[in-house]
Amino acid sequence: MKASPYLIFNGNGLEAIKHYEKAFKIKAERICQYKDTPPIDGMPPIPPEIAELIMHSVLPIGNSTIYICDTTPDQPTVFGKGSFPCVELDTVEDVISAFEILKENGKIFCEAQETFWNPCYAEIEDRFGLKWTIMVVE
Repeated sequence: MKASPYLIFNGNGLEAIKHYEKAFKIKAERICQYKDTPPIDGMPPIPPEIAELIMHSVLPIGNSTIYICDTTPDQPTVFGKGSFPCVELDTVEDVISAFEILKENGKIFCEAQETFWNPCYAEIEDRFGLKWTIMVVE
């Protein structure tokens, strides 16, 4: 069994995907936009204002997966204060590299540093307003 976060963005999901690909040195396995939806009998066509939004995407990070999509403009989302993704990376260098990218135009809560519980731990809120914990996998 595995639990994976599904992150919902307000129309900037593709920008977030590209940012996270860079930060975690990964490539999205799948990116589906609303315009990719095949016609369904009895259903109206996809409205042009949401056609380019992300309907579903898959980002593999090590043995984990993060899913990303956009919400529609009529249902905006706000990231919660009580939960956030935690990514465990292989090395201190990987944590520092991801930290340097994620902190761009964001907010630092805890610099990438050694702690008594982990060789390299960091907390940041990225430019999309999503808080992350990144650390070395042990």
